[in-house]
Amino acid sequence: MEQKRPDSLVIDFQQAKAKRSLETGDQQYQRYVSGMTRLELLEEMVRFQEARTKAGTLTMAMMVRGKILFTALELVAETDELRILAGSYRRHLDHEIQHRSRATN
Repeated sequence: MEQKRPDSLVIDFQQAKAKRSLETGDQQYQRYVSGMTRLELLEEMVRFQEARTKAGTLTMAMMVRGKILFTALELVAETDELRILAGSYRRHLDHEIQHRSRATN
């Protein structure tokens, strides 16, 4: 008699490959952002917001990049307002990433 395996033992290779690709992209984008000046980070934030608006929704890759970007902005912010704004966006993206990760597991 054949036994059924629990879903927790099934590996989704496409999902695993996408996750690995995201992690690799994280490192590349992290290096890219770490070399930016404060002004370049602000310009990147504008590009990020424009891409988000154009796409209509945030993909997981966009959320991960946004988290990296807003963390960098939070660290270099000269004003409390920018630090609070960047921190708020970063926490929101953290929440969304965790929510989507739980939903796919």
